[in-house]
Amino acid sequence: MILTVLTAAAAVLWGGILLAPWRPWSTREQLDPEPGPSDPVDLSEVTALIPARDEAPVIGRTVVALRAQGPGLRIVVVDDQSSDATAAVARAAGGPTCDIVAGAPLPDGWVGKLWALEQGRRRVRTRLALLVDADIELRPGLVAALVARSRRDGRELVSLMAVLEQHTTWERLLVPAFVYFFKLLYPFRIANSPSRLVAAAAGGCVLIETAWLDRIGGFGAVRSALIDDCALARRVKDVGGRTWIGLTHAAVSHRRMESLGAIWRMVARSAFAQLRFSTLLLLACVGLLMVAFWVPPAALALGSPRTRLVALAVLAAMVLSYLPVLRFYRLNALWALALPLTGTVYLLMTISSAMREWRGAGAVWKGRAYGRGAGRRIVAASGSEG
Repeated sequence: MILTVLTAAAAVLWGGILLAPWRPWSTREQLDPEPGPSDPVDLSEVTALIPARDEAPVIGRTVVALRAQGPGLRIVVVDDQSSDATAAVARAAGGPTCDIVAGAPLPDGWVGKLWALEQGRRRVRTRLALLVDADIELRPGLVAALVARSRRDGRELVSLMAVLEQHTTWERLLVPAFVYFFKLLYPFRIANSPSRLVAAAAGGCVLIETAWLDRIGGFGAVRSALIDDCALARRVKDVGGRTWIGLTHAAVSHRRMESLGAIWRMVARSAFAQLRFSTLLLLACVGLLMVAFWVPPAALALGSPRTRLVALAVLAAMVLSYLPVLRFYRLNALWALALPLTGTVYLLMTISSAMREWRGAGAVWKGRAYGRGAGRRIVAASGSEG
């Protein structure tokens, strides 16, 4: 009886996801440059800001790709007290068009990336600021496409989810699901509407009007936010701005996530913060994920004939909702059959994120620890993800 009731609950859940009018599973929101050669676009109204801490292996590629976007683009790299050759590599790659800022020590209450961006913001004199993570390579024409989308749609903030490399089994199992779950939490159609119900951005590639960045009080307005991109979008919406978020094939992250541990650290760093550090929300999330991903397989194996039929329909809805993301990333559709396993791993990552916070460890990134319980401190192994 209990299994039958839980299977019915799973049917309502997955049916709602599949049939919701805002289609959270859809990949319709996309932006890529037009294929083929095109005339250079003057980008003198754009300044690219790159926060960088111990990014020597990847930042050269990022800066070179920005230089290839078009004439006039200014580049500001904020070297956030790196212990490696980040500044030297960026200077060699950027030449005279690249301004290297030596970052000041991190003040209390700030997340490192946001403090670096705030220091870079003070060098911006252009109408638009492009926030780019140090590991992300932009394909030719993408900045022009972002500017055109911002103008055409009248958006004060436009952002794109970068493509993470997907070579290993763990990457193929978990990376597309990261985007899938993000879209379930922040449906792009609602986020891109005037509604203030949902605000979302993807921090690796964000184009924002400088005047609106000033209007919200700069990055100081979100200084302690672990999920800084969505917090920034929320602030823009709160003061009357409009935002747009989409997917792209033209922003590629070269930060390797080959192992389960690397992906685990990435997700666990902010998963509990996503739940507002609430134990009640954590319990609700755990229960929801168990119903979503554990009940249908269990009912298919152990339920009555009628319950098994419902479970089969639920699993079909689950698979159908995941296929668009797999197609977007050009992965085999059979990966959708592993979604119950994928969901279980994300469930465990979320629990581990909460456990770190309860132990006072908080989130750790680039040798710094953050968290409501941990405060901000420097971790001995500087540069490690922890």
